[in-house]
Formats: sequence, structure tokens, C-alpha cells
Amino acid sequence: MQFETLKYEVKDGVARLTINRPDSLNALNRQVHEELIEVAKLASNDESIDVLVLGGEGRAFVAGADIKAMLEYSPEEAQQFSELGHQAMDAIAALPFPTIAAIHGFALGGGLELALTCDLLYASDKAVLGLPEVALSVIPGWGGTQRLGRRIGWHHARELIFTGRKIKAAQAKEIGLVLDVYPIDEFASKIDERVAEIRANGPLALRAAKSAIFKGEGVNLEQAMVYEQEAFGALFGTHDQVEGMTALLERRSPEFKRK
Repeated sequence: MQFETLKYEVKDGVARLTINRPDSLNALNRQVHEELIEVAKLASNDESIDVLVLGGEGRAFVAGADIKAMLEYSPEEAQQFSELGHQAMDAIAALPFPTIAAIHGFALGGGLELALTCDLLYASDKAVLGLPEVALSVIPGWGGTQRLGRRIGWHHARELIFTGRKIKAAQAKEIGLVLDVYPIDEFASKIDERVAEIRANGPLALRAAKSAIFKGEGVNLEQAMVYEQEAFGALFGTHDQVEGMTALLERRSPEFKRK
């Protein structure tokens, strides 16, 4: 399937999804959201994928929403746009395998909200992150008021949202917003290293771990533990579980087959 605002490819177990509107710093509009929903459907049904890397073309990861398109929205139109954005963000968040946000440049407003749908966030030393919507007399509308606090704690989240402050990658790491910061000229290779670390493990286990984490986030601890127990048990009897444990006992590298 061809997309106008996205690049999407799958190779050797790795899906790479790139927002491809460099002339507008990858600003998010209705078409991007609709295409993100379509990509998520494709990826969710692709059993060959072990991990997805989300990035942006050109100088920015995603610099925000398309403000020109939003300027004349009525309250009803604005809410509909928010609802569509939530559908897109939720679709990426619900992907059944680990996802990485590779933030090489600006990740502001909707860009940071998109990054927050990913499991792991890494930044280059040139990245700038923030939710500056209040400076426009609006608020984050695609999950930022909810996902950010769950990621970094509500104290830091409130400060970033209320001030609209833009922060550099080093500070983002300090508050737990990104996991690590890499020099821009090494950024792509460092992301590939993280991908390789993930893919060295059992692909069925990666999906089971993602499922247990994802389901457990929205329920009480008791129910979350049930999800973990179910996912743990379901892996036993698979080829990959037997192979992984046998390989450890035999002191060799496992050969996983996704079954």
C-alpha cells in the first residue's frame, strides 16, 4: 500500500514508519492521522514484525500539528479532529510488538504526543521536545495531558504542559522522558543497536510482554497480574519457548521460529 504522507517498509523483522512531510516539518493533519490508522492495521496483522521504529523525514521528528488547517475550526470540528488524532495515536500505542520513537529533531505538540505512544523513546543531542499548546491558547489534544504524566510523573508533566516549555534532549533524559541521548551523527546506528538488542530475544515473548504491559496499564494491580500469568502460561509448549530454554542449557544461541 502506498501512502502520501508516510513511508512504511518492513524488512528482516523490522518495520520502519516515517512521517514524510519534511516541507512542513512533518506537521500532523487529517491525512497523516488517517494514514497512520491504515498503517497500524497493516502492521498489526503482520506476524513477521518484531519491532517498529517511528521517525520523521528531514529536520524534524514531528514539529506539531498543522496550525494553518486548524485556525478556523469550530468547537465541533476541533473535537472531531481531536477524536481522529486519538484514533491514530491509540492505533500506534496498541501495536502488538515493541515500538521505538527515534527522535532526531523537533518533537513538539502532536509530535511529542505521537512519540509518547511508543514503548521506548530515544533522542539525538539535537532534539527539542515539549507541549507548547498553551502558548496558542489551546491544550494538547491527542493524549498529551494523559500519557505524559503516566510516563514521567504528574509533577514534571504539569510543569511542561502549564509552561509550554521546550526542553533539550539532555533535560528530557533527566526527567525520564527519553531513555538515552545519542550524538546526531551516531543516532541511526545507535537506534539500530537498540533494535538488534530487542530482536535477539524470542519474538513470541516480545509480543506477550507487550500485551501484558499494555493490558495491565489500565486496570488494578490484581487484574494486571492475571494478564501476566495468562501471557506467561501461553508461551509454554511453543517451539520458541522450548528452543530458548534448551539453547540456554546447551550454551548456544537459540534459533527462534515465531511458533
